[in-house]
Formats: sequence, C-alpha cells, structure tokens
Amino acid sequence: MRTVTNLNTEDNFILKLKFDNGSEKIFDLKPYLQLPVFEPLTNPELFKQVVNKGYFIEWPSVEVDLSADTLWHEGKVNS
Repeated sequence: MRTVTNLNTEDNFILKLKFDNGSEKIFDLKPYLQLPVFEPLTNPELFKQVVNKGYFIEWPSVEVDLSADTLWHEGKVNS
C-alpha cells in the first residue's frame, strides 16, 4: 500500500503528489467534481483545505477523501 509523502494544490483543481517510493504524480480532480459527494470542492477555498493523512488525503470540512492507491493509479507522471 502506497503513502503520500507530499501534497500540494495547484490552480484548476490539480493536486501535485509525491509518494513513499519517490514517484511524483499529478492528479486532476475535475472529473470527480461532477459527482455529488465532491461537488462542494468546486469552491477553490474548500479544495485548498486538503490534508495529507499518508494512506489517504481528505477534506475534513466536507468529509471527503481519496486513497493514496487511487491517487497513484489514476495520477499522471509529473514530468
């Protein structure tokens, strides 16, 4: 199981992630924002409140999270 070691938010609902194996990936949250549970994160201020919990990231104020494995598998290599 992977863990997120570094997490940064970028404009346009992009997450920049670094994982315990040293890989770096970009995760575009925009497709998820169409789902009702993620809809509150269309507010850029709420989106930026993401917290790294290692095995997952979360937005505590809206009780939404994504696993490190999901982020790693669906993320794009940061080149």
